[in-house]
This record gives sequence, structure tokens and C-alpha cells, in this order.
Amino acid sequence: MYHMKKASVRDLRYAFKKIERLLHQGEEIQITKRRRVIARLVPDGTEAAKEIPDFLARLHSIYGNKLLAVSGAELISSDRSRF
Repeated sequence: MYHMKKASVRDLRYAFKKIERLLHQGEEIQITKRRRVIARLVPDGTEAAKEIPDFLARLHSIYGNKLLAVSGAELISSDRSRF
């Protein structure tokens, strides 16, 4: 039971996209109101859970452990100071 995610009624109202994404990943979500569980959202079993790509592993396979000479933050900073 502790493996389930929790979301409040307020989260359902204002952050439903996040909850929907968890449901698409196959997560079961407990809905709480005043810290008490009032419902459970269970994903539909007809769809197979989609796997999120491992972007960090992809970066490591491309670049290895090599450090780049210029970081992304430095590139953005130099671009902003150009104008």
C-alpha cells in the first residue's frame, strides 16, 4: 500500500496533467481530503504502461564522461549579453 502515490483533491483540480501522466505510466493514486484517503484512481488495464526514455543514459552513450569546454548556462549567458 505504501508504493501508491498520493494526491489531494486540490491536486486533482489544479495539477491534473501530472496525475494523468502517472496514470498513463501505470501508477495507482490515492486521493486524499484533509489527509484522509477518500478514493483510489486505478489506471485502465487495457493499455500497456509506456516506458519513459532514459535520456541520461542516452547522453552518456553519446558523450561518455567527457566534459564540454562550455556549459549550457555559459552559452545562454553569453547570448543574452550580446543584445
